Amino acid sequence: MPVHGVVQSPVLVGRDEFVALADRRLAEAAAGAGQLLFVAGEAGIGKTRLLGAIAQRARARGFTVVRAAAFPGDAQSFAGLLLDLAGDLTSAREPALSDLGRSLSSRLRAISTADGDAHRQRRLLVQNVVDLLVMAEPGGPMLVILEDLHWADELSLDVLGHLPGRLASRPMLIAGAYRSDELYPKLPMRDLRARLLPQRLAEEIRLPRLNPDQIATMTGAVLGRPAPAQVVAAIHDRSNGIPLHVEELFAAIDQDALTPQSGAVVLAAAVPDTLADAVLSRAGHLAARTREVASAAAVIGRSFDFDLLTAVTEAAPAEVADALRELREAYLVMPGTDAVTFDFRHALIRDTLYADTDLPVRRRLHESVARTASERGYRAAFISTHFEQAQLAERAYHHAVIAAREAASISAHGEALELFRRALRNLPAGLSAVDRASLFAALGDEAAAIDDNTAAAEAYRTAHDLATGVGEVRAAAALVPRMVAVAHLLGTVLEARVRTLRGALDSLEGVTGADRERARLRSAMAATYLMDDGLDEAIVHGERGRAESRRIGDDEAVLNAEATLGSVLVFVGRMEQGWELLEGAIARARDTDQEAEAARGYRMIGSCASVLVEYDRAEHWLAEGVRYGEKVELWNHRHYMASHLAHVQWATGQWDTATLTAQQALADGRGGITTRITSLYVLGYLAMGRGDWDAAAELLGEASAEGERMAELQRLSPPLWGLAEAARCRGDHDTALMLCERGHEVSANVTDAAYLFPYLLTGVRAHLARDDIDAARAWSDRVGAALAARGIPGTLPAVEHARGLLLLARGDVAAAQRTLAAASESWQARRRFWEGAWALLDLAAVAAKARRHAEAARLVAQVRAGAASAGATTLVDAADRLAAPPGGGRPVDPWHPLSGREFEVSQLVAAGLTNRQIAERLVLSPKTVSAHVEHILTKLGAARRTEIAAWCATVRRDSPEQ
Repeated sequence: MPVHGVVQSPVLVGRDEFVALADRRLAEAAAGAGQLLFVAGEAGIGKTRLLGAIAQRARARGFTVVRAAAFPGDAQSFAGLLLDLAGDLTSAREPALSDLGRSLSSRLRAISTADGDAHRQRRLLVQNVVDLLVMAEPGGPMLVILEDLHWADELSLDVLGHLPGRLASRPMLIAGAYRSDELYPKLPMRDLRARLLPQRLAEEIRLPRLNPDQIATMTGAVLGRPAPAQVVAAIHDRSNGIPLHVEELFAAIDQDALTPQSGAVVLAAAVPDTLADAVLSRAGHLAARTREVASAAAVIGRSFDFDLLTAVTEAAPAEVADALRELREAYLVMPGTDAVTFDFRHALIRDTLYADTDLPVRRRLHESVARTASERGYRAAFISTHFEQAQLAERAYHHAVIAAREAASISAHGEALELFRRALRNLPAGLSAVDRASLFAALGDEAAAIDDNTAAAEAYRTAHDLATGVGEVRAAAALVPRMVAVAHLLGTVLEARVRTLRGALDSLEGVTGADRERARLRSAMAATYLMDDGLDEAIVHGERGRAESRRIGDDEAVLNAEATLGSVLVFVGRMEQGWELLEGAIARARDTDQEAEAARGYRMIGSCASVLVEYDRAEHWLAEGVRYGEKVELWNHRHYMASHLAHVQWATGQWDTATLTAQQALADGRGGITTRITSLYVLGYLAMGRGDWDAAAELLGEASAEGERMAELQRLSPPLWGLAEAARCRGDHDTALMLCERGHEVSANVTDAAYLFPYLLTGVRAHLARDDIDAARAWSDRVGAALAARGIPGTLPAVEHARGLLLLARGDVAAAQRTLAAASESWQARRRFWEGAWALLDLAAVAAKARRHAEAARLVAQVRAGAASAGATTLVDAADRLAAPPGGGRPVDPWHPLSGREFEVSQLVAAGLTNRQIAERLVLSPKTVSAHVEHILTKLGAARRTEIAAWCATVRRDSPEQ
C-alpha cells in the first residue's frame, strides 16, 4: 500500500463520553474507592489511544501510572502479564514502587521451584500477589494499565479477578484492554469477563466504530481543514469506522492535492500490510473447505446471501452452513440484516481474502456469480460488476448500460457515472458512432451532476466530435448548452462561451426540425450573459428563448429561461416580479420532477438573494436548496449554494458557522471554479474581520485572480471589495481607493449596483481618513447615483450611511445622528452585520462629539459584545480606538502587549494544546495559528511555549466583557 508517511489524528474523536467516564473513575479512585475498568473493542478501534488519554489525565491528577501488556503466546506461559508489570514497577523512580516490583518478581519466580501441593501453592500465590498489589503505598493514587488481556495467561488473570473486592477501599484504578473480536472459546480472558461483569465487579467500556461525521472530524483534524465529503465517504466505506484503518487509508492519499476525486484512490488502495497479515493469519487456521467458502463469499462482495453462496460454491447447504459457523467463530463474518444474509466484519477483511484468491479462481467465481445472479433476477449493476471481472465484456456492457440508466432515473448520479464508465470500458466492437456519442453524452451528464466538471467537459467534447463526424448536426448542437455550462464552471471566458453558442446556432441555419435545439441555445445564451451581468442582453435572449420553448412545448427549456429571467429582473430592481418568477419556476420544476431545473432554480434564487442583501430569503432557499441538491445528487448546485450560504452566514454575523460552511464547500466543490471563488472570498472576509491580514490577502488575492481570469463581475467584484476594505482597515487608504475605483469601473461597465454598494462606504471612509471631504462627497455622489438608479432595496442603506459620514465630517452632529441612526436601523433590519457594526461605531463617534459619553460607551460596548460573539477582532480593535482616553492612546489591556486573539491563542498554548488542536478549537488554519504563536513569542521575548504558559499565569482579565 503506497503511503505518504504515518498519519495519526492529533485529537481523540468520538470518545468524549468514555473519557468523561474515566475521569469520574479516576476521581473516585483518588478519593480511595478504586475499581477495575475494562476497555473492549476490535483491533484498531482505539483502545490504546483511549488508555493513553486516561493515563495523561491521571498524571495531571497526581496519579502514579504503571503499565504492563500481554503478548501473543502468553496464554500458555506462566504469569507473563504479571512479570511484565513487575518489570515496569522495578524501573520506577519511587522506592515504594521499585520495591514492589522486586517483591512481585521474586514471589512469582519462586513458585516454579517450590515443591508440594501445586493447587495450594497457586492459591497462596494468587492471594499473596493480590496482597502485594493492593497494600502498596506509592505515596498517592495509582493507575495500572494492562493491555492486550485477550493474550494474557490464566494465572495473571486469576490475580486480576481477585482484585476488585480489595480495590474498593484503595486509591487504585486498574484499566485493562482487550480485543473483543479475539475472545475465542476457552480463552482465560473470555471466562474472566463472563464472571466479573454480571456480578458488577468490573465495568466495561465497549468502543464503537466511528460514524461518518466523526470520520470527517478526524480527517479534518489531520488536514487542518475539512476533507471532501466524497473522500470521507470512501474512507468510511473501506474502514467501516475503525480509527486505525481510517488513518492508514488516509495515508494513501496525497494530502497536498486532495480533491473529491481522491475518494477513488481510497477505494482502490491496497489493504494495509498490518491488517492483511492479521486477517491471513486468522484465515490460515480455517479448514480447507471453509477457506474456499470464504473466497467465494469475498468474490460475491462485502455482503452476501446464503443461497447465492451455496450455488456458487456448488456445495451442500449443510456444508456451507458449517463453514459460515467457523467463519463467525473466527470473527471474520457476522449475520446480516435477515436470516439468510451475512457480512464480512469490515470491508478490509473481505478485500484481504479477495486479494489472496488466485486470479483464475476469482474469474471463474465471478462468472458463476454473474450467471447465477442473472438467472435469479439480481440488479443489473451487481451483475455487470461480476461479468466485467470475469472478462465477459459484451455482457458487462449490456447490464452496465441498463443499470446506469436506472441509477440516473432515481438521481443516483455517482453510481450512474461509474456504471457508464464501466460500459465504456466494455464497449462492444462495431457499436455505431451515434450510440457511442449518446453514451459519452450520458456520461457527461452524470459527471456534471456530481461536480466532476473536467470529466464532463471531456465526455461532452468526445460526444460532440462523434456526432459532428457523422453529420448529426442537431445532436451536436443539443450538446452545446451543456458544454458551455461546464466550460463556465471550469473558468472559460465569456467570449469563448458566446462564440461556441453562436457557432451552434449558425450550424442549425436551414436545418428543419431544430426548433428545440434553437430554443435551448437561446436560453443558454441568456444564462451566459447573466453570468457576466450583461442584463439587457440576457433579457433579450431569455425572452426569445422562453417564447420559442413555449411555442414548441419544451417545458424544461421554459423553466430554464424563467429562472434566468427571474434572476435578471431582481438584479435590475424589479424585485417582486423576479422573485415571483423564480419561486414559480422552482415549484413547477419540483411538481414535474424536473430535478436539474429545480436545483438550478434554487441556486439562482438563493445566490441572488445572498448578493442583494435579502438574507432571510437567502437562508430559506439556500438551506432548502442544499438539502434538495443532496437528495437528487446534483452536487455542483449543492456546493455552490453552500458557498453562498456561507456568505449569508458571514454577512449576518454567524462567523464560526460561516467558516465551517465555506471550508467544507471549498473542500467539496473543487470541480467548480464558481464555488471555489465564492468560498475563498468568504474565508477572506472572515480573515479580514479577525485581523488575520496575511490570510485575508492570500484568500482574497487568489479569488480576485480567478475572477480576473474569468472576466465576470460576480466573480471579480466581491474579492476586490474585500481587498479594498482590508486595506482601509489597516490604514492603507491609497490602496483602498485604487481598488474602489477598479470596483466601480467593472460595475459601471454593466450598470451594476448589486456588487457596487459596499464600495461606497469603503471609498468614503478612505477619503475622509485622508481629510479630503470633497473627494469623499464626489465619490458618494457618483456611486450613490448608480445605486439609486437601480433602486435595489438592500443596497440603499449604504447611500444613507455615506451621507451620515459626510455630515459628521462637516460637523453637523445633529443631522449626522439622525441619518446614521436611520442607516443603522436599516442595516439591522437587513441583518448586515459588518456595516451595521461600523454604523454603531459611527453613532458612538457622534455621541462622543456631542459629549454624550454614556451613550458613546453603551454603543461601543454593544459593538464589542457583538464582535466578541462573532470573533471580529478588527471591530473590537476599532471599538477600543474609539474608547481610548482623549489625551492618550488605547487603554492598556490586561494581556498587553498581545492582541485579544493572540491572548486567546496563548491561553490554549498554556493549556498544552498543539497548533493543530488550537486551529481546530478556534476554527483557524494551522498556518495562521503558527503565525500567531511566532508573534506571541516575539512580543513576549520568549523562546519556548512553556514561557508563554508561565506568562499567562500572571495575567488576569479585569472583567467578563474584556
